[in-house]
Amino acid sequence: MVRVEKAGGVHVVHLEDRRGRTRGFELGPGFWVDGRPVTLVPDRSAANASVAAARAAASRTASGSVAVAGAPARVATGSRLFVEGRHDAELVEKVWGDDLRVEGVVVELLDGVDDLAAVIRDFAPTADRRMGVLVDHLVPGTKEARIVDAASRVAPQHVRILGHPYVDVWQSVKPARLGWERWPVIPRGTSWKHGICAELGWPHASQADIAHAWKRILGTVRTYADLEPTLLASVEELIDFVTVGDQPLG
Repeated sequence: MVRVEKAGGVHVVHLEDRRGRTRGFELGPGFWVDGRPVTLVPDRSAANASVAAARAAASRTASGSVAVAGAPARVATGSRLFVEGRHDAELVEKVWGDDLRVEGVVVELLDGVDDLAAVIRDFAPTADRRMGVLVDHLVPGTKEARIVDAASRVAPQHVRILGHPYVDVWQSVKPARLGWERWPVIPRGTSWKHGICAELGWPHASQADIAHAWKRILGTVRTYADLEPTLLASVEELIDFVTVGDQPLG
C-alpha cells in the first residue's frame, strides 16, 4: 500500500506489486491480507486526535483550569480582587471569569491607586475577608511603587498587592496577537493609548475610539496563552490569596 487519496468523492488506495507497478482500488471489501478477507476503511486517527484535542480544550477554562461543567456561580465571598480600571476588569473577566465565579470572588474597580491606603482602611480586610490588588506599571522607583509600599503596611497579613510592569494593561496582551514583534515605544508627551491606536492605523480622536480599540485588542485574547507571563503570575497569585479560607457572605 503506497498511498490513499480521495478522488471523485471516493477513497482510493494505491497498491504496488512485486514488480513496482501500482494500481488504484476503491476502499471497501474485496481485499485479502494473509489469506483472509478484509475491508479497508479510511484512516481516522488524525480526525480522532482532532476530536480528542477539541474535547480536552473544551474541558479547560480560558485560564487553563479544569472546567467545572454545570457548576452554578458561588455565592460571593467576603474577599475581593481590586483592579485599577475597567479594561483591567474586562481582561480578568475574559480569562479568569469562570474560575472567579466558581470561587465566589468579585472583581471591583479602584479607578486608580492614589488613595489605595484609604481604600484598604475602608475595606477593613480580615483573615476571612482578604483583599487582593492588581496595580498597573508597578516598577521600582515609580510613583506606583511608593504608593504600594505605603499601602502595604495598612493590613499586611490580609492584603496582597501585586502588579505588572506595563504602562497599561493593553500591553499585557502579547504583541503577536496584533501582528507586532513588540509593542511600539510611544514618545513622551503623547497619550500612550492614542499613540498605540495611531501605530495600528485605528481611529483615536475620541474616548469612544479608544474604547473601541480596546474591544478589538481584547477580542484577540483567546486564553491565558495570549497574555504575558508577568500578568499571569500576579493574577494567579492574587486569586490564590483571596480564596484561602474564604466563607460565603450571608
